[in-house]
Amino acid sequence: MKKIGLIGLGYWGPNLARVLSQSTQCEFSACCDQDTQKLKKIMKLYPNLRGYGSVDELLASDVDGVVIATNISTHYELARRALRAGKHVMVEKPLADSTAKAEGLVAEAARANLRLMVGHTFIYSPAVVKVKQLIDSGELGDIRYLSFSRVNLGLFQKDVDVVWDLAVHDISILLYWLGESPAHASCFGRACVQKAKYDVAFLWFQFAGGPLASCEVSWLSPQKMRRTCVVGSKRMVVYDDADPSDKVRIYDRGVTLQEPKTFGEFQLTYRIGDMVSPSLANTEPLLTEVEHFVHCIETGEKPRTDGEFGAKVVRVIEMATASRWVPNEFMIAA
Repeated sequence: MKKIGLIGLGYWGPNLARVLSQSTQCEFSACCDQDTQKLKKIMKLYPNLRGYGSVDELLASDVDGVVIATNISTHYELARRALRAGKHVMVEKPLADSTAKAEGLVAEAARANLRLMVGHTFIYSPAVVKVKQLIDSGELGDIRYLSFSRVNLGLFQKDVDVVWDLAVHDISILLYWLGESPAHASCFGRACVQKAKYDVAFLWFQFAGGPLASCEVSWLSPQKMRRTCVVGSKRMVVYDDADPSDKVRIYDRGVTLQEPKTFGEFQLTYRIGDMVSPSLANTEPLLTEVEHFVHCIETGEKPRTDGEFGAKVVRVIEMATASRWVPNEFMIAA
């Protein structure tokens, strides 16, 4: 059984610790954090765990792989050190804070023949997988556009803006569903609370195959929303991650332009059919993700969200933010 270590016990680390301890596919054997109080707390919950205050000490141990759940700015350096220590690596999203660094990690893993995986947890959600199947099967027809809304009140991040914190989820889902990167991307937003850090942003993407996509993200919304709409030529789908029962709804609805039979004739036909909510597997995406990482270590299989996929997500974020529009002083004052 492969031994896995966890680096980082902040906001997301305890969730990873929980699923690592629950998994029957690996041994959660070690963890690391500079905060001694966090170490003591996690070791009290999991008495067989070895705790380290130093990353180098953990990497010198007998763990086969590590899961990194630290601030985004530290991902590159920690992942590189782990790969050079001969450890398989899973890094929380995003893989790095620049395309150059992300691609550097991909190359590092390839040279060492080690698995590099990114924690894009939504890609392991039964609901997201189901929508992917609907798109690939052609059941929705030609995809015309997709709209994403991911908003809530907080949590404000110190080291990144709302695009790197929230839009990264929707971009990963978008790339997974369509199987291609956008040809064009743009973004605009506003820093209302923290200077120089967007807390609300709107992103647009255009794909060579035809689809358009929009993404709204915000830390300044009175309600939490996790809603996506996929519009195809045959059917439409709403994926609502906040819905406790019907996360995926398939609508047999659409509009058809009739061929004119006489000069000047113009007629549209509206189809209002049934709505179906398919049954979804009752599995926790985070546990599925961690066990997929372990499976790939054991078999050498390419992870679903491997380093190359993670680098593509980072590249798309940079593509969008490179063309971002910033309101001028007059507009902000107004």
